[in-house]
Amino acid sequence: MNHILQLSQVIGKYALTPAAELTASGSYTASLSIRSGHGACSHDRVFRFIPRFRTSAAATSYAIEQGKSYLKMPGLPA
Repeated sequence: MNHILQLSQVIGKYALTPAAELTASGSYTASLSIRSGHGACSHDRVFRFIPRFRTSAAATSYAIEQGKSYLKMPGLPA
């Protein structure tokens, strides 16, 4: 059975939601949702990362840091 841990952060107009999923081998994978807007005008990007992690906390921390780096990129869509 896989377990998922989620912790959201709001940075400006973006909601970052990291997730850590336990794999069959006992390591964790990381993913991140970056959402903006509301209702029918919302937009959601989902990223899945290749590295494997020993703990769910390490996986979610990595995902949040990647999201923060992404938000610093110039030219992000509204």
